[in-house]
Amino acid sequence: MTDRDPDSPAAGADDGPGAGADDGRGAAGPAALPDGYRLEHAAPRSEEYVRLREIAGLSPRTPEQAVGALENSWAWTTIRTADGGLAAMGRTLGDGTWYFHLADIATDPDHQRRGLGRAVMEDLIDRIERAAPPHPYITLLADPPGQRLYRSLGFIDSDPSLGMRLPS
Repeated sequence: MTDRDPDSPAAGADDGPGAGADDGRGAAGPAALPDGYRLEHAAPRSEEYVRLREIAGLSPRTPEQAVGALENSWAWTTIRTADGGLAAMGRTLGDGTWYFHLADIATDPDHQRRGLGRAVMEDLIDRIERAAPPHPYITLLADPPGQRLYRSLGFIDSDPSLGMRLPS
């Protein structure tokens, strides 16, 4: 399953006054897209996912590795051009209640500097906030090219915690 219906509020979600309003983190809902782009709540095709990761400078993945990402993410946001090409993408991993991790945030270099990465991020954050109970824990790993964007959306260093991984 590629999307576990984060567009409808979960039981117990805060729909009271101010729900969806700007909470000081800079995310007041998805940004408007420039003309010629459309936002979708669908995973990209495997070949698109692998290609966009590569051209955007993310670590390369094989089509076999793409299968799990495409089928098992909590939510996807993609932005497509008027002719249907993949311009930007991002996904959320999570349990649907309190823990969410944003991953694979990437924009095709031919479409950068148009606010597409911001639109992907704001859409994913908005969907989390509408579906989860109050105060979800939202994380990401910030490579240098994305750090300015992530900070502008309210993300902070996880100090004193430190992101860690097992080397491959």
